Formats: sequence, structure tokens, C-alpha cells
Amino acid sequence: MSFLKKYFGDIQVNTRWFLVLGICAFLLVAAYFIPVILRPLVAFVWVVLFFTVVDYVLLFVVNGDITGKRQMDERFDIGEENVVAVTMENSFPYKVTGFVIDELPFQFQQRNFNIKFSIPFESKTKVAYSVKPFSRGEFGFGHLLAYAATPLGLLQRRFRLAEPQNIKVYPAFRQLRKYQLQSLATSESSMPGTKKLRRMGHSLEFEKIKEYVPGDDVRTINWKATARTGSLMVNTYTDARQQQIYAIIDKGRNMKMPFEGLTLLDHSINAVLALLNLVLLKQDKAGLITFSNLKGDIIPAERRGDQMHQILETLYKQQTDFHESDYEGLWSLVHRRISQRSLLLFFTNFETMSALDRQLPYLKRISKSHLVCVVFFQNTLLKAITDKTPDTTEGIYIKTIADHFDFEKRQIVKELRRHGIISILTTPHNLNVDVINKYLELKARQMV
Repeated sequence: MSFLKKYFGDIQVNTRWFLVLGICAFLLVAAYFIPVILRPLVAFVWVVLFFTVVDYVLLFVVNGDITGKRQMDERFDIGEENVVAVTMENSFPYKVTGFVIDELPFQFQQRNFNIKFSIPFESKTKVAYSVKPFSRGEFGFGHLLAYAATPLGLLQRRFRLAEPQNIKVYPAFRQLRKYQLQSLATSESSMPGTKKLRRMGHSLEFEKIKEYVPGDDVRTINWKATARTGSLMVNTYTDARQQQIYAIIDKGRNMKMPFEGLTLLDHSINAVLALLNLVLLKQDKAGLITFSNLKGDIIPAERRGDQMHQILETLYKQQTDFHESDYEGLWSLVHRRISQRSLLLFFTNFETMSALDRQLPYLKRISKSHLVCVVFFQNTLLKAITDKTPDTTEGIYIKTIADHFDFEKRQIVKELRRHGIISILTTPHNLNVDVINKYLELKARQMV
């Protein structure tokens, strides 16, 4: 059995071989009516068998091999194109052609994936493809198989290039580099999409006293220090630091709505990752709370060296469900665990005023002790309907309903504002920039 497995276990018959034998079978039938072609046909069959044996010897007996490996990042980004490269080397003394089959994770739902290749003798080649995951978690790649053929192309030999491999799909951590800002005020306008904000007065934190230079604000002159030193001295201030910023993510059924392949929860997680990374860069403390019908995870607001890693690992495993979120339990958790006044950014979604009315009492209680900002989403499909002019009765009916829901979204913003609660009504596409802009705006206005 080991002999058969060694020499015949990886053999594959190519389409060209079946095509040649099919022609032979057709001619054999024709030879019954035209006997004169029988002898040449028999000779042709023997030639085909001879070249089949030669092809087998070239693939299995001649010293040579096809080696390779799969190259990809240690972790994938959800909702992003992730490149997988396959490097192969041909040690046979002839050119080989064929195709590579990578056994993709079942989450991608691809059953006929293959890439063709051609490698000259004693050479290397590299082929690549990209995959776009739409869910977080662990993805399992199977074997990486290469089916190689000689220039005769009658047979193929299977080569196992790589063993099964698992990889984790995380929130879009690569976008952190895109949204990273320096702590200097001049850098706040350098990021595409962000707004340059006018500062309201001085920062609350005194930094140092220095000698006056032309261009300093004369309103910051320290007259006592000036009298002591005999030269003009000014106070300098820095951004208020060490403020607590919490991102609170609703994992209830209202966050299950899909948009461009990702759920609202996934879009919120990506935005939270970018926001909290910026919070740490701005010398503030970043914290995280998740909740649904049950208490979720909580990471106290800190500035430790591993804070971002802990946040990333916690966001990686978050999943939504179809339960109603418990805002009363959230209020109790915030009341017990967050004693210092903090900025709380709620990532949730309200579709109707009645949905807001059920949770508004708890938001009002929380806003008495903290600065609350509610982030919820516009329905882009309804927005597209409201922007169109209908030309049928059915279209008018649909547009009327869409206008009603769009009106309720605007009413939710007004209702939150009436109770002193900040709100961000945005689309999933603009979520990251809008949330970061709001944080920078609140910080420039010294509200945090």
C-alpha cells in the first residue's frame, strides 16, 4: 500500500489525456467501417501510451520537486482586502505548468478557487490573491496544493506546499496608522476628513513659565515672575490631559443591521479602535464597556503600555445577538464603576422615537454625572429613497414612509439635545471621521 501511495497517490490525469483517448475511441468506431485505418490507429494508441509512461517518469521518477509556502500577515483586517502570497520553486530540469488550490476558510464560501502558474526549470515564481473577511474570529486555511504538469501535459502530480493554518480576523487595526494624530495642535488638520478647530480660551492645565518672545499671547504675561526676574515672563499651557474617555458599545439586536457586508457592531468596533488609539495619543485615559441584555466586558480607563493591546483583544471577540439591551443595568454599572466625570461615547442605534423613549431615562441619569455623546446611524437606503422623486403611486407611498423614518431620526437628535445629551447622527461610511472630529471638538472646547 505504501508503494502505491508513493508512486500513484498523487497522480492526476489531465484533460488533454482524456481528449486524446476520446479521439482514439472515436477512430476505433470509425475503423469498424473503414478497416484501412485500424493499423495506423493501433500504432497511434501505442504512441499515446508510450508518452503517458514518459510523462509519468518525468513527474515521479526524475529527481525534482515543487516546493512553496503561503505568506500572509499574522492577522487579518475585517472588511479590508488582505493579501495572501504563494511562493513556489521548481527544482525539476524542465518547465512546469499547472494551478494552485488553496483550501480557503469556509467563511469565504468559495469552492472553485485556483490560480494558474508557470515556472521555468530551476526557478521561482510568486502568485498572490486577496480575501476580504466580513466577520471577526478565527479562520482556518486548509492545505495549499499545487498540481504540476510537464510540457507533455498528459498527467499531473499533486504537491502539498503548506499545511493547514489558522489566522485571526481582528477589527480594522491597520486604519490606526491612517487616523493617528500627533499631540501638537498643528497636526489636527493634517488628517483627511478632520476639521481644524478654534480653541476656546486657554487650556486648563498650566505647563511652565518661560521668557516672552515675539508672538506670545500678551494676555499670558506673568507679572509676578516678570517683577522677580526683571524680564518679561509668560505662562504657557498645554492640553488638559489624563481625562477619562469611555467608548460604550451596544451589542443588542439593533446593532445587527448590515451595511456593506459588515454589521453596525463591526463598524462601531472599527471606529472605537481608531478613537481610543487617538485618545491615548492625546495623553487621555481610554476605557471600554460593552453591554447587551447581560453585562459585557469593561476595561477601566487607563494609560498603561498594554492598554491598546487589551482593548484590541477585547474588541476582537465581541458578538451581537438578538436581545434587547439592558440600559438600566448599564446605568448601574456606570454608577458603580466610573466615579470620575468622564466622556462617554455610546455606540448604538435608534430607529424610532419610541425606541429612544424607552432608554432616555437611563441616558438622562448617566448624563447628570458624565458628559454623554450618543452615536447612532442614518439608514442609507432610506436616505437614497428620500432623495429621489417618485413617478408611481407605489413610489410615493414608499417615499412617504422613508420620509417619516428620516424625520424621526432628526427628532431623536433634537430630543437628545433638549436633555443636554450630545449626539452624532452619521453613516457607517463616515463614522470614524465624525467620531474623531467630535472628540477633538469637545477637547478643544475644554468640555473634556
